[in-house]
Amino acid sequence: MSTPQAIPFIEAQDAEIASAIRGEEKRENEGLELIPSENYVSKAVLEANGSCFTNKYSEGYPGRRYYGGQDYTDIVERICIERACQLFKCEYANVQTHSGAPANIATYFALLEPGDTVIGMDLSHGGHLTHGHPVTYIAKIFNFVRYGMKNIETGEIDYEALREMALEHKPKIILAGFSAYSRELDYQKIADIAKEVGAIAMADMAHIAGLIAAGVVKNPFDYGFDIITTTTHKTLRGPRGGLILCNDKEIAKKINKSVFPGLQGGPHMHTIAAKAVAFGEALKPEFKEYAKQILKNAKAMEKVFLDEEIRLIGGGTDNHLLLADVYGSLGVTGKQAQTVMDEVGITLNMNSIAGDTRKPLDPSGIRFGTPAMTTRGMKEAEATRVAELMIKALRNIDNDEVKAEIREEIRELCLKFPIPDTMV
Repeated sequence: MSTPQAIPFIEAQDAEIASAIRGEEKRENEGLELIPSENYVSKAVLEANGSCFTNKYSEGYPGRRYYGGQDYTDIVERICIERACQLFKCEYANVQTHSGAPANIATYFALLEPGDTVIGMDLSHGGHLTHGHPVTYIAKIFNFVRYGMKNIETGEIDYEALREMALEHKPKIILAGFSAYSRELDYQKIADIAKEVGAIAMADMAHIAGLIAAGVVKNPFDYGFDIITTTTHKTLRGPRGGLILCNDKEIAKKINKSVFPGLQGGPHMHTIAAKAVAFGEALKPEFKEYAKQILKNAKAMEKVFLDEEIRLIGGGTDNHLLLADVYGSLGVTGKQAQTVMDEVGITLNMNSIAGDTRKPLDPSGIRFGTPAMTTRGMKEAEATRVAELMIKALRNIDNDEVKAEIREEIRELCLKFPIPDTMV
């Protein structure tokens, strides 16, 4: 088991919250986290995130603050920016944005006028809410047009339809990126289409930022993309936060102004300190090996699901996540699957699939991935066994005896591979 977080003041002052923290520690230590957007951070990242920087207001940017007492905030933010640029091989970084959705929204407001068009991936084909889903407020301000897969069984994007869409709608931004898509995008084709219609090429790489930083999947900047937005958790293994990257000075100025004072007030300096620590970890050689193992573990899980004839959307994976059609393959809904996985100590999420005939709150699919299990040191053998246990649980959702056996095996596996305190 990883070293328990020291919380003596909470334990002395607030027993209810202390109990919840200890309960969450137990859940994380004895259960297996497979939600692709979740990971474990090092104790160093936790310390920075809980540091005295949480006390400090720092409106503005390094060297241009509105409040006094900024000697050390400027040091931390400059280090964070330098490390972000080094990781992603770019010139400019805004490290203040609070998370991935605000990063996307800030970028839209920096570069668009109300009514301007953005082309992004359809949510049902793997995109994100902030890529233009009608339920979002941002969709009331800008005109979003959505593209998707040409072939659901292979994950191939219909790039010709995307080009025709761009020629028709003349977007200001063409957005690549996803939250539930398991294949690698053709960034060159997207960049070429954007150039042809005079659009900005933007990539939302929240899910695969760590894989890009490690160089194990493609970097959109290498193909002429103008902007990358991302979260700093997920595969990047940092605190919950956002990041906006670019190579153009004028775009960087517009983005900075959009983040502050356009959308946010004082930055969360404790989170920026934690981002800097995480970026420092990601610059170490060990992180590249970690990212390689994420991909190996995902392929190991893919093989088990395909061998058991369970349909995977996109036919498999090129990254850290898989999306399985459990309803079509096993007659188990996504909600039922998520529930039974909770019962056996595996955390994942129900997820809609392309062409889903079921409702979003009880869809046909489940989404799962390998970043957190890989952080624990698990490799292909463990990934294979976990996939086998998942399928066994899905085929025995009403068998309490089988589920109890699986739960105990998962608990023993997790205790054998404790969450590490340090990542370097």
